[in-house]
Formats: sequence, structure tokens, C-alpha cells
Amino acid sequence: MPERPLHAACRRGEDVRVREPGAGRERVVDSLPAWAAELLRAAPVARLGLLDDDGAPRVLPVTFALAGGRVYSAVDDKPKRRPGVVARVRFLRARPRAALTVDRYDDDWSHLAWVELLGAVEVLDDPGSRPEAMAALAAKYAPYRERPPGGPLLELTVARALCWSSG
Repeated sequence: MPERPLHAACRRGEDVRVREPGAGRERVVDSLPAWAAELLRAAPVARLGLLDDDGAPRVLPVTFALAGGRVYSAVDDKPKRRPGVVARVRFLRARPRAALTVDRYDDDWSHLAWVELLGAVEVLDDPGSRPEAMAALAAKYAPYRERPPGGPLLELTVARALCWSSG
């Protein structure tokens, strides 16, 4: 599908790929249509798509927040299956690309919508290195206000955004 300028993106019924040219890639999220940006801001959970150690696709639910035109997700201290390095961190260190998807489902299908952000992920071992991200996560999630996540922090620099809305 040919790329189109941002202003033509995500019209009703379209599945349009969007790419911000040049150095302004961190602004892709800011350039989304208003409904798509609001869906990203309001969604309580996203799905993170990545490749595992065998190159097989994996999709995991994650908490996330937007800050400075980037997307952040933190590894917190909820119980993990195995102690040590969390699998998604290991996967992303080996293959630092991912897709993050948020969606709106309704039995009235005229309200369906989704936004997918694709890009490079940096694993930041010190969450304190991005205070704006930690503030955004704490503002969005009450448990993070009570107990900030210890990390690592996943920073998705968005290179492409795809979105669709039925209405």
C-alpha cells in the first residue's frame, strides 16, 4: 500500500500507512488524527508484538504511556513466572523492533477502531533516566504512583503508525 501524507491518514474505513519523513519521526504520534491520538492516550492496556528467541511472533498485554512523542512501557514488580530477566526484555534486546496496538471494540461495529505503532525499542535499565516517561506512567496508573516500576523501561521510537476507524 502506498504511503500517504499524515493529513490523509485514517479516514473512515481506510487502513492507511503513515510515515513521518526524516528526523521528525518522534512526532508521528503527535501527528495522528485526533480520534487515534485520544484512543492511544485513553487505552488502559496495549498489545506489544515482538519476536521471541526462536523468531516466532509473540503478543503481550502491557501498560504504556506517551511522553515526548515516544511510547514507554515499564517492567514492574507484578509476579513473574520466572525470576531474573523478563522474557520480553530478553526478546527485545535480541531483536529491538516491535509493534504496539491499542483498539476499541464495541458490539456496535460502527464504533470499532485501532491504532498500531511500529518502531525500534530501546531497553533502558535505569527507568530514572527518563523522568518524563515515569511521570506519564504514574499519571496514568495509580499503582505506579504508589510504587514506581523498577524497570527496565521500554522506549518505543515510532517510525510508522497505522490506524483504522469504522466511523
